[in-house]
Amino acid sequence: MGAALTIPDPSRAANAAMTGALAAASALAVTTAGAANWNLPLLASLFAFAVISDLWAIDTSANPSEQHRMLMSGSFLALVLAMVLLGGAPAALIGVGTIVVGHIRFGERRDLFVNNLVAYAWFPLVGGTVFHALREGRGVDAHDPLFYALIAGIFFFALTVNFLVIAGYNCYLDGTSLRAKAGRALAPVLGWDLVAAALAVSMVYGYEQLGGGALALCAIVMLSAQRLLSQVFAAEQRSRQLEDRMGAFAKLHVGLLHTMIRTLDLRDRMTARHSAAVAHYAREIATAIAMSEDEQEVVHTAGLLHDIGKFNLPDSILKADRPLNTADWELIRTHPAEGAQLIAHLEGYADAAEIVAAHHERYDGNGYPTGLAGTDIPLGARIISVADTYDVLTARDSYREPISSAEALEEIRRVAGTQLDPAVVSAFVELLAAKDLTYRHGNDADFEIELGMETRVARYAAGLAPGSRSSGSPT
Repeated sequence: MGAALTIPDPSRAANAAMTGALAAASALAVTTAGAANWNLPLLASLFAFAVISDLWAIDTSANPSEQHRMLMSGSFLALVLAMVLLGGAPAALIGVGTIVVGHIRFGERRDLFVNNLVAYAWFPLVGGTVFHALREGRGVDAHDPLFYALIAGIFFFALTVNFLVIAGYNCYLDGTSLRAKAGRALAPVLGWDLVAAALAVSMVYGYEQLGGGALALCAIVMLSAQRLLSQVFAAEQRSRQLEDRMGAFAKLHVGLLHTMIRTLDLRDRMTARHSAAVAHYAREIATAIAMSEDEQEVVHTAGLLHDIGKFNLPDSILKADRPLNTADWELIRTHPAEGAQLIAHLEGYADAAEIVAAHHERYDGNGYPTGLAGTDIPLGARIISVADTYDVLTARDSYREPISSAEALEEIRRVAGTQLDPAVVSAFVELLAAKDLTYRHGNDADFEIELGMETRVARYAAGLAPGSRSSGSPT
């Protein structure tokens, strides 16, 4: 079938030309009809083959909703068989009938329907006429190898005529060159055309040697294969659509988290940098203690989002230039649970939410919000707690005077076993010993880099984000 385009309507001259071409084809068909083979059962069989195959056409378009669609079917093969076995006029009749039925099914624009009529009237008519003229001129019959060579030749001759009529009109509509159109439309299906030409030769041979039963059997096998292939293409299209929707869904989720962190950063200037530093340190610790890549991803995500619950805190607390009172601290202690609740509503972030909820728990059980102790605290939360404490102690934008890396390490060693997990502290101290001073101070941590929007969206769309559950103790 021809390709439909949502581009300018044709001029009156173009409509007149197509109408004239149809009239000329009709006149030629009437003139040559007497020399054709009007085997009605064979004509009806080939017409049914063409129509069914066209109705089951395989849509190979990247986007099935677009107007310019690539359809593959066996109707062209049926028309080649009609050209060879019946002649030009019967083949043209089958071609026009197939287009009319297809128009009822697909409903393409009127001028495109007429263009398809012109193509499917002319290429079977000319192809059948030329084939029988060459056959009679050469004096060959079905026992002569040249007969089958002529079938292959007429297949590609008809294919060329069909392409010139359809593509030529499309080039007129959209202003592209015929060469460019040929590269896009013919190159991808050349393999199929070679196979189809071989099938046409084989089916004519079977008909000549074994009769109509062989032709019917081939047609049934081809239609069945086409139907199965059509379902495969449809499944692939649904899969692509699902991937596109998952990608959009992932962008929405990750973009929402990004926006919330950035908005919070406008209110509390340390949030984005601090979150990036904690996430970076946390992933490094997770790697050092041999957590899996999925577990590292969960910990990293939780590090990025660990303070997102502060979104619910008023500016009077976030920007406080006064000592905080008991009521203020009660509100601050709600941010792990608030953050976890926000994150848990996003599909796939349950493990990260669990870590965020527990990142202010203490190893001795005196933390908040639930007073978990020891290894009852998720490993990811114990890692975040160490990274969070270290960055708050050393960062210039912290709410307290920064101290040196050495002093900070001394402090986290001091609280190991009470506030922090001693095994995680030990792993972190060993990690920092191999790093330079710039790394030890996370002042240059960049939230955009740590977020890795494109990679995160891709993982989420693939069902991998933000990872799998982390648990247990470091080794």
